[in-house]
Amino acid sequence: MSAPSHPSPRTSPETGTDSPTAPFGREHTDDLMSFLAASPTPYHAVANAAERLEKAGFRQVAETDAWDGSTGGKYVLRGGAIVAWYVPEGAAAHTPFRIVGAHTDSPNLRVKPLPDSSAHGWRQVAVEVYGGPLLNSWLDRDLGLAGRLSLRDGATRLVSIDRPLLRVPQLAIHLDRSVSTDGLKLDKQRHVQPVWGLGEGHDGDLIAFLEDEYGLARGEVTGWDLMVHSVEAPAYLGRDKELVAGPRMDNLLSVHAGTAALIAASAAGNLPHIPVLAAFDHEENGSQSDTGADGPLLGSVLERGVFARGGSFEDRSRAFAGTVCLSSDTGHAVHPNYAERHDPTHHPRAGGGPILKVNVNNRYATDGSGRAVFAAACERAGVPFQSFVSNNSMPCGTTIGPITAARHGIKTVDIGVAILSMHSARELCAAKDPYLLANALVAFLDS
Repeated sequence: MSAPSHPSPRTSPETGTDSPTAPFGREHTDDLMSFLAASPTPYHAVANAAERLEKAGFRQVAETDAWDGSTGGKYVLRGGAIVAWYVPEGAAAHTPFRIVGAHTDSPNLRVKPLPDSSAHGWRQVAVEVYGGPLLNSWLDRDLGLAGRLSLRDGATRLVSIDRPLLRVPQLAIHLDRSVSTDGLKLDKQRHVQPVWGLGEGHDGDLIAFLEDEYGLARGEVTGWDLMVHSVEAPAYLGRDKELVAGPRMDNLLSVHAGTAALIAASAAGNLPHIPVLAAFDHEENGSQSDTGADGPLLGSVLERGVFARGGSFEDRSRAFAGTVCLSSDTGHAVHPNYAERHDPTHHPRAGGGPILKVNVNNRYATDGSGRAVFAAACERAGVPFQSFVSNNSMPCGTTIGPITAARHGIKTVDIGVAILSMHSARELCAAKDPYLLANALVAFLDS
């Protein structure tokens, strides 16, 4: 298979020097906004990533087929997860991997198995809270509906109603005078069920609506994985348009950057490693699924690649021992209104480049040697980076990083882009940070 074309070398955004490892600029952020808008669910995100890989010469392989040891770009799709890799010419069975890890899911509201309900003259859709969203951010927004339909014949169909369809109405202040003094208190069961019409709802209404929208026969849909999303488009923000506001940056920003970096790195020539993108589902609720980072997907793909190139268990062990993974997820920029919630000496700033996440209790997987790997990649790309550590008095979140390190025994480093409003229906970052991250990932993958 011929190598995909490499983006033209461009001036490094930070150093002003020509660098083939810094191919991305503002157009990368423009493209990120399109990717976010087109990816309302994990299923859409991996389909869009796969489409970009296909255009670059990658080809899908089925898990049920026998694999060969041929060179070139390949990828596996499983539900809301994708693993893609590029085998360079001359790669040995024990060639180590360079992995960019990310996740495709975001906190949101997901449709229940019995979705149709009504109350007091309002038709509603029953939803379940997924992950840890900022629930207030979903109130009084125009919401669409998207996801995956499973059909009677065993096929699946991606759907996206990207127009105002549902709304979670907030209670008027006249009926809750204390909201301005005591804060908003939402019950996950009672207060976040969206409305989508008037009258009495009937069993089967929502699915019948989707069948009609997509030209399917009544009763053809026998299963569904549906979720709501804000239909407000991503947008540049601020006086100089130096900020980006949009949905699902946690963590489609990293999925998009990792896809672009893999395509760029795959044409770098005589690579000493096999570059890999692993974008998992279900990070927001613990990663324990067949498409999550705590499942067997990544290990299975890597091992099958080793064995397909004629390798043994010894070759597999050698390859894994030399492998490094960058677990790329969003992190917290210091909040100008809540600076006391951050560590007093670690203040990652939007626009300051990607962040290196450190937690000595292994909520992040970074250690000193991992820091050195990431620092070398950033130096090669001409990209600045920052360090993040949580305030000792605040509990620390976690990522797929420690899971990946523990499950596969590979060195893992936690990084990402600093944002505000994490887990909101609409998050905020600096416009330059997505392409600074992508440039660092290219340098990591093709070094």
